[in-house]
Amino acid sequence: MSQVLFSSVGFHDYDPAGTLPGKFERQLAASGMADKLEGRSVAIKMHVGRGIGYTTISPLFVKSLVDWVLKCGGKPFITDQTVAEAKIRGYSEDLLGCPVLDCCGLLDKYVYEKRVSYKTFENVDIAGYIHDAGALINLSHVKGHGACGYGGACKNIAMGCVTDRTRTQIHGLEGGLLWEEALCTHCGACITGCNHNANSFVGGKYEVMYHDCTLCQHCVKVCPSGALKLDNNCFEDFQTGLALCTETVLATFDPAHVYHINFLTNITFICDCWGLSTPAIVPDIGILSSGDIVSVEKASIDAIKTENLLPNGLPSGYCLSPGEHLLEKIHGRNPYIQLEKLADMGLGSLAYELCEIR
Repeated sequence: MSQVLFSSVGFHDYDPAGTLPGKFERQLAASGMADKLEGRSVAIKMHVGRGIGYTTISPLFVKSLVDWVLKCGGKPFITDQTVAEAKIRGYSEDLLGCPVLDCCGLLDKYVYEKRVSYKTFENVDIAGYIHDAGALINLSHVKGHGACGYGGACKNIAMGCVTDRTRTQIHGLEGGLLWEEALCTHCGACITGCNHNANSFVGGKYEVMYHDCTLCQHCVKVCPSGALKLDNNCFEDFQTGLALCTETVLATFDPAHVYHINFLTNITFICDCWGLSTPAIVPDIGILSSGDIVSVEKASIDAIKTENLLPNGLPSGYCLSPGEHLLEKIHGRNPYIQLEKLADMGLGSLAYELCEIR
C-alpha cells in the first residue's frame, strides 16, 4: 500500500499557513524528495493551457514548487508540448525563476524514439528535455476528458511528453474519423474547433490533412449535427495506449527520482487542451501527491463524487449516462481502466493510504 499525501482546501481560521498554498509547502517538505533532487536537472511537466483557458494550475503554486526545487539544490525547468502561450497565464521565466521550454525543442524534433507493439501503436517519441532530465515532477491538473473520462498524471505524461506522431497513434487506437455528408450543415464548427488546422471543406467536401491531425476528436465533439464520428469506439484501447506510453516514458528514470502531484482544483468538464474554461463540475478538493502514479491517480478519481456534482459545470441540457463514477456518467468512459493497466504493468498499487497535511 502506497502513501498518498493530501492537502485539503478546507481551512479553520484566517491563518495563511492553514490555506492551500501553506499546506502545499508542507506537503512538498513531507514528500521525501528533497535529497533526490540535489544536483539534478528537474523537469516539471505541466499543461500550460491554450487559448482563453484560465483554469490551469495557478502560477503561485508553480512558483512555490520551483522555489522548493531550487532550495533542494535541483535545477528546475517548466516544460510542456508547447509553451508558446505560457506567458499569458503567468508561466514565464521572469516570474517563476526557471526556464520554460518546449519539451521536444522549438522544431518538435528533439526526441528519443522507443518502439512498442500494441495494435497500431508503434512509436513512442519521448521528448528530449524530458528524457535527459535527472528527475521528473509530474505536475498535473485533474479534469474530465472526452476520450478517457479522466485526465491526470497518466495523461499528462502520455500526451504531453511525446510528439504529435505518438499522440496520433494513441488517439488512433480509439478509431478513425467518418464524415456523413447527408448530416453535415457546413456550419464550420469542426474547422474552428481544430487546434491543428488539420481540416477544411474543399468543394463542399470535408477533408482531413492527416499529416497534421492528431485524432484528438475535438471536431467530433463540437459537431452539432452528428456528421462526424469515430468508425470505432475502442476507448479501452486508447486507455491501454496511454498506460503503455506512460510506462515507456517513466522507464527512462530511476523511480526514486519521479514524483507525481495532482491538483484537484477547477475540475472542469473537458481537458485544458481545448483552449477554453468552463465552471467546475465539483467543488475544489485539494492537492494529492505520491511517488506512486497508480495510487495518486486512484486517490484522485476516488475523491470526485457524484453527489458533489455542480450542475453549472455541464453544458446546458447535458444528460448524464449510466455508470458508476461521475466521470463515467459524464463521458461514458470508465476512468479507472488506465489505472488498472498501469498497475498490471507494475507501475504502482491501486491500494493506498491517505495522509493529510495539517
